[in-house]
Amino acid sequence: MSDLPHLVGMVHLLPLPGAPGQRYSITEVISTAVQDARLLADAGFPALMIENYGDAPFFPDEVPPETIASMSVAVQAVAEATGLPTGVNVLRNDGLGALAVAAATGASLIRVNVLTGVMYTDQGVITGRAAEILRRRAVLCPSVEIWADVMVKHATPPPGTDPARLALDTLNRGGADALIVSGPGTGVRPDQAMMASISEAIPAGTRLVVGSGATPGNLDALCEVANTVIVGSAIKIGGEAANRVDPQRALDFVQRARSHGLLI
Repeated sequence: MSDLPHLVGMVHLLPLPGAPGQRYSITEVISTAVQDARLLADAGFPALMIENYGDAPFFPDEVPPETIASMSVAVQAVAEATGLPTGVNVLRNDGLGALAVAAATGASLIRVNVLTGVMYTDQGVITGRAAEILRRRAVLCPSVEIWADVMVKHATPPPGTDPARLALDTLNRGGADALIVSGPGTGVRPDQAMMASISEAIPAGTRLVVGSGATPGNLDALCEVANTVIVGSAIKIGGEAANRVDPQRALDFVQRARSHGLLI
């Protein structure tokens, strides 16, 4: 397991240029991202993940160049404002684009929703592109980690998919550095039994990440299985992912996470 932090706070970007919901200037988008990032840093979050959450409806894989350009500016601004390690998630599943942003900004990791296998989503059928992503990483930014989802949220696997087998394939055949397990939707916790079966199947010491639904109240159960947490909804005003960061919620989460050894 790498020495990257075990607690990651989400910075959800407002709609970027070209997105259907765009109603802010790029200056406002960046300013909002930096403000939220600083609140998380002040609360004690040791790492951040930036994603184009406001860009729905999402492209299934490659996003337009204006999205990559905008995210690069945002990630760079957040990194400079906080000095924290950053991650990049280009929704819905543009792992190559995320690598481009990471290479340009010095980000530490990318999140790829479907690295291997197939998932049925509201963007259609998404097929993993691990072969391309791993080869591109070797050229652009070899030190960037790939955190890959298993049974990603807002998606349905093919009939008969075994989560534990998929997890092993994502590690061994897809080349993931960490595995992310989420619930069926944004803000929904993973199934405890599924997460436990994945944990039992993968090698000891593998980074297993909670990718959605973590709250101060359920960290006890989640940390029995997982060793890393990405949190978004629970640290936002009203517990809604689309809202701004709530400083008190963020502080409460960090305090709870510290008691579970997620901050070292």
